[in-house]
Amino acid sequence: MNTATTATASQAGESPLLEIDNLRIAFATPQGRTQAVRGVRLRMGRERLAVVGESGSGKSITFLALLGLLPDSATVSADRMRFDGQDLLGLGAHAQRALRGRRIGIVVQDPRQGFDPQMSIGQQLAEMLRLHGKAPRQGVHRRVRELLADMHIREPGRVADLYPHQVSGGMAQRAMLAMMLSAEPDLLIADEATSALDAVARHHMLALIDEQVRLRGMGLILISHDLDLVAGHADRVIVMYAGRVLEELPAAGMALAATHPYTRGLMACRPALQRLGAALPVLDRDPAWLH
Repeated sequence: MNTATTATASQAGESPLLEIDNLRIAFATPQGRTQAVRGVRLRMGRERLAVVGESGSGKSITFLALLGLLPDSATVSADRMRFDGQDLLGLGAHAQRALRGRRIGIVVQDPRQGFDPQMSIGQQLAEMLRLHGKAPRQGVHRRVRELLADMHIREPGRVADLYPHQVSGGMAQRAMLAMMLSAEPDLLIADEATSALDAVARHHMLALIDEQVRLRGMGLILISHDLDLVAGHADRVIVMYAGRVLEELPAAGMALAATHPYTRGLMACRPALQRLGAALPVLDRDPAWLH
């Protein structure tokens, strides 16, 4: 099928925030070059886009390529890769650092990977504010408490004095979200940001991300393997398999709109209360999906 996505109503009359045409990513391995992303195309505005698929489908590396965060073994090519009109192809290291955080924020699965264990949460938030000039020198500590309070963290002053290892996974994820939002980016990428949390915390975290994205008028990319979880917090859903976009769906009514066998297979494999104890269906993959 044609992987080119169409503009949504939310994009009508405005320039795309993100444009990707024919993105290809390959990695050098001892066995030769391995193609990991194959011709991905998408357009998005300041909307909520979910990208779903199994592990290894190319979800994360597609968007890490935007930020120049792939290893040296990766080769990235595209006909077009633009963010808010800025050409990302061949962007220098200094320009990439300016883009990361300031214009595009990313929240990953394990928030402790993004924190310095030797600095308190408040110190790291303050450092981010100073780096991006988002608070006057005298008002940095007040702004740190405000950001933590925005994440519905009780006693933000006390939490600001704690170190990353002293807070729960859910609290660390909220603090990481506060740090990413402190730079007031235009686009937030949540890369499996809830998969390390329990079921209740996942929904609370996604509701918080949704709230902040709406309040700030940002674009959001939710990367996940959980169709049900992200569908309630997205406007559109893109389904990826083996480095390709197989299908694009409206999040509302996704189950009825899905036509590709892979998407329908993923939905059929979900556990259901009405068949407790029964063997789960197995996804039957067709080699033709790779072409």
